[in-house]
Parts: sequence; C-alpha cells; structure tokens
Amino acid sequence: MNIQIQSVKFDADEKLVDFVETKMSKLDKFSERIVSSDVIMKVDKDHEKGNKVATITLYVPGEDLVAEGRARSFEEAVDEAIEILKRGIVKQKEKVGAF
Repeated sequence: MNIQIQSVKFDADEKLVDFVETKMSKLDKFSERIVSSDVIMKVDKDHEKGNKVATITLYVPGEDLVAEGRARSFEEAVDEAIEILKRGIVKQKEKVGAF
C-alpha cells in the first residue's frame, strides 16, 4: 500500500512518521484491495476534545473509506482513526462478501 503523509502547519518528526507507517501497514491484514492511503495530521483550536486531528483516507476500488481521530496526541488520534477504519473494512466485507 502506498502511504502519503501530510502534516499541516507543523513538521512531523521521523518518529511520528514511522509510527504512522507502521500502524497503516497493519491494515493490509484486513484487506488486500487497499491501493493507497492519505494521512493528514493537523493541529486544531479545540482543546477540549484534543487539538490533534488525524484524517485517514483509504482508497479501495469501489468505495473509499475515510476516518478522523481527535486526541491530545497524534499517536492517539491515528490509533482512533485506524480503529474506525478497521470496523469499516470488516463491515464492508460482511456487506459485499469479499473486500
């Protein structure tokens, strides 16, 4: 899977990029049909829910999946978004039969 990582208005360090790539590569276990993905990380003004936002888009033939995670750290936000995507992939598999 091709993974594009963007950080908006900040520079993501190597540790964060490695974390995201490791987590994203685990999604291949759930579906072999994922062509590519975009991970967009940004800092939001809403401090109550957590000001770190990670939006992940998975490009799959037929239907793209999008999830957003919001937390106090980018690692937590990415984990949250990936969990949402895992549930979406499983749901899609059940609906279609083979994802």
